[in-house]
Amino acid sequence: MRSLVPALTLALTHVTTLTQTRLRDLWSCLWSGKPRRQDHLRWLYAPDLVTFGYALRTTITSLIALGIALWWELGSPQWAALTVWMVAQGTRGKSVAKARWHMFGMVVGTICAVALVAAFPQAPVLFIVALAVGIGLFCFVGTLLPGPATMTNYRIHGMRASGFTYAIIALDGIADPEHIFQIAMARATYIVLGIVLESTVSSLFQFRLGERARDRLTHNFLTAIDGAARALAALLAGDAQVLSKARGLFSTITSLSDQIEFAEVEMGRHHGHEGDHARAALARVAVLLSRGLDMAALMHMPDCVPGDAFHATADRVRAFLLDLPARLEERDIGPTLQRLAALRADCRQAVAESLGTEMGSDTLPPVATDDAATLHHQHQRILHHGLDAMLEDLEQAIIQFEASLHPLPHDHFHYRIKTFRDWQQAVANSLRASVTIFGAGVIWITTGWSDGLLFLMFVSIVCSLFSTLEKPALATQAFLTGAFWAVGAAAVLVLWALAKPTTYEIMALCFSLPMLAGGLAFAYPTIVLAAVSYNLFLPILVGPGNQSRLDEIAFFNTAMPLILALWYAMWTFRLVLPFDTNAMRWQMRTGILKGLRLLARSRTLPTTLYVVERNVDRFVRLLTNTEATPEPVVDAYLKGILSAMSIGLNVIRLRAILARNVLPARSHQVIEEVMGRMAQFSGRYGGHYGRTARSAKLAINRIVGEAGRESNLAVRMEMDRALASLTVISYELDTNQMFFDASSPYLDPVFG
Repeated sequence: MRSLVPALTLALTHVTTLTQTRLRDLWSCLWSGKPRRQDHLRWLYAPDLVTFGYALRTTITSLIALGIALWWELGSPQWAALTVWMVAQGTRGKSVAKARWHMFGMVVGTICAVALVAAFPQAPVLFIVALAVGIGLFCFVGTLLPGPATMTNYRIHGMRASGFTYAIIALDGIADPEHIFQIAMARATYIVLGIVLESTVSSLFQFRLGERARDRLTHNFLTAIDGAARALAALLAGDAQVLSKARGLFSTITSLSDQIEFAEVEMGRHHGHEGDHARAALARVAVLLSRGLDMAALMHMPDCVPGDAFHATADRVRAFLLDLPARLEERDIGPTLQRLAALRADCRQAVAESLGTEMGSDTLPPVATDDAATLHHQHQRILHHGLDAMLEDLEQAIIQFEASLHPLPHDHFHYRIKTFRDWQQAVANSLRASVTIFGAGVIWITTGWSDGLLFLMFVSIVCSLFSTLEKPALATQAFLTGAFWAVGAAAVLVLWALAKPTTYEIMALCFSLPMLAGGLAFAYPTIVLAAVSYNLFLPILVGPGNQSRLDEIAFFNTAMPLILALWYAMWTFRLVLPFDTNAMRWQMRTGILKGLRLLARSRTLPTTLYVVERNVDRFVRLLTNTEATPEPVVDAYLKGILSAMSIGLNVIRLRAILARNVLPARSHQVIEEVMGRMAQFSGRYGGHYGRTARSAKLAINRIVGEAGRESNLAVRMEMDRALASLTVISYELDTNQMFFDASSPYLDPVFG
């Protein structure tokens, strides 16, 4: 017996230590906020601490808003709880940004709703037409606002909130037009109450907000530069297709740039221009990747074999790129810029030595070489020119990154968010929303449905929320799924749980678990839209009040219009001006061809940053709309967009060379001929496409022949720059003939 005591003690100690270790690891995992598996209902029973905190905070806030609305004896207190869920986001910056735009949209929508009811109090057809047109106009304006057409673009959300408020006030007020002002003020009170409470409560759970926002800006840039540096290092190692394969790089840069404005909100009113510099740094990373595309073209010029000198320089640059993210993470920026300057000096020195060998100097005569050796030297200079330009863009990105870390006093730098307006899509979104709402109004009037007004309200809400998206039918389908969840949860609350409570505390307790589950589901990307629908419609379906409680008939008369409205909107979105990926791709290609023609002949040229950002926007849009598209077609379009970006950038550089007027007359003339051909570029085989490609090759041959006779050093360097741009244009036109061939609209038959 005594011999068992030490063994039991040792076993107990081991179990205790193991348990402590497991608990410590579990707490560390929860507190770290690292991504966790969320499939198979893990988002519900094993959430991370950040997600649970968001769900608990928002649940408490919505219940407080509901309690205050009941305390004030407002007529429809559920709208206050609903507003909290509409505004609440995972970070403080997103919540504040969304709250501001929601407040703006509420004011606009309230004013327009009062005017609508006042104008058509007893004309139902005109009222429905004006309601449909009004929400269509909100969708039209929202589509044209800056930023991506996603649910996280809170400028667009301002217009969504306008349509949402416009619908609920106007449809409540048309039943009692004499009290429209009181109805509007009541609805506005709910919304303001929800916004103020959510903003106040979320601010209590934030600490070191400005510091964490700056850390996020740093992390964003390091994430982008790490991917870019690895891709460029692989390119210099010989992988010519690495930039075409690395599709996620441009999407990552775009996504990170969209998040900067939320970090600016978190840094507060008195922050400097850190966000502007961070936005410019990410844009420079995109330009850096475009330079990588140029390097890929230059390294694969016909009859061009990179020499030993270029390989030596490229190896040093490659080692620098692989080491760069770690150096920047340590904030070792000064020495990094010095090393970068040394690499650029090596590139320029290699160019100077090549020119000195070929042209001679004051102390050394030129070395006699044959035409092949002269062409080889010229190719090596072009490669070093391209490498130096790539390093220059990298230097500019790091300088902007440093400015975001250490803002300068009295800094007035501003880098605005770019807007690429699609007027055709805006018109389509507006018409789709208007037709859907008008159809719902016609159903209400012709059937005389007693709950038709509620049906029309739900249709109007869905149109306000989703008509600015490219694929509203898919979003509405997810919303319909969430609505079924909400109906199930509300049925339990209305028909069983809330039939008994007589105090607010017990009612809040009954509400807490269903709301908490909805908040946890919000963090799972696969069901996020269904979770939003569940959180929005649950308070409406329960309909808590001081003097009334929903019975079975009232509950089903609310649930049925909701489900039918979402089903109707989903199918109408599929039938009325549905989103067509083929048409989108064809429109994109024709826009690219038109843009190249404008670059060649326009009097005012856009900046290289604009050209890069415009094509990156196309690239990301194409990536997000690839369903049911053959992979070869998607790949051809992605390569074609990158190719068009390279061509556009080099057209701008050639026009800058022409504007400097340093080239000899004949070289100047042949480049002007290339620009003239590009101004008529249509992309058709046997037509202007072939003439444009041939004119680029002819210009290269003439400039190469003339360069050997040029004795002026400055002119020779300018001719090398022109040759580099012409070589890239010629390479891209030859490599992507299939994409630029406008006689094949969709490429699907070609690759299918």
